This record gives sequence, structure tokens and C-alpha cells, in this order.
Amino acid sequence: MRKHVIAMLSASLLFSSVSLYAADLEQDMDTLNANLKIVKKTDDAQEMQQALTKMRAAAQDARKGTPDKLEGQPADSAQVKDFHAGIDSLIAQIDVVSTLAKANNVDGAKREAAKFDDIRNANHKKFR
Repeated sequence: MRKHVIAMLSASLLFSSVSLYAADLEQDMDTLNANLKIVKKTDDAQEMQQALTKMRAAAQDARKGTPDKLEGQPADSAQVKDFHAGIDSLIAQIDVVSTLAKANNVDGAKREAAKFDDIRNANHKKFR
């Protein structure tokens, strides 16, 4: 009886940690979305830079996760590598926009920030 209880508790802890991990990916995506709205609306280079810093941190954390659609895929599978490549392209674009914001070129940063939508749409189509 005791072995059954221990096995059930172990299984429930395992599955709850998987759920928490998935929630982290969802939180990262929410953080990206909320800060993207700030980047698109603000005319203040400093506020834009702060939002981009948060976006970069969330993207780096999201890279550690796995979308529900890819659960069970090996880490070296083509689909998981494609997911990582999508996150990497997002991080690279965040860096481009961030460089412009640091140079106080808000208009240029907003033009480059428009590319975030393309990256998001392409990757959501594949992994959502």
C-alpha cells in the first residue's frame, strides 16, 4: 500500500512540474506580447528600451520551453530545432530594435519592430 501511495505522489509531482513548465512558456509569451504593445506605442526611447529588455529576457526563457504541440519530441528533432530557430530570430530582431532605441532612433526602431509581427505569425502558425 505504501509503495502505491509513493508512486502516485511521484507521478503527480512529475506531471505538475511539466504543467508548471508549460505555464512558464505561456507567461513568457504573455510578457512578449505586453511589452511589444509598449514598443509599438511609446515615443520614449528609454521606455522602449526597458520593454525590449523584458522581451529579450522572456524570449531567452521561452527558448528553454517546449510548445504543447512539440511535447514528447526529442530535443534534437527538426521541429524542436525549428522552434529554437524561431526564438533565435526573435532575439536577433529584438537586438536590432534595441540598438536603434539606444541610439534614440525611435522611428527607426518602430519600423523594425513591425517585423516582430511577421516572426510571431510565422512561428505561431507552426507551433501553436
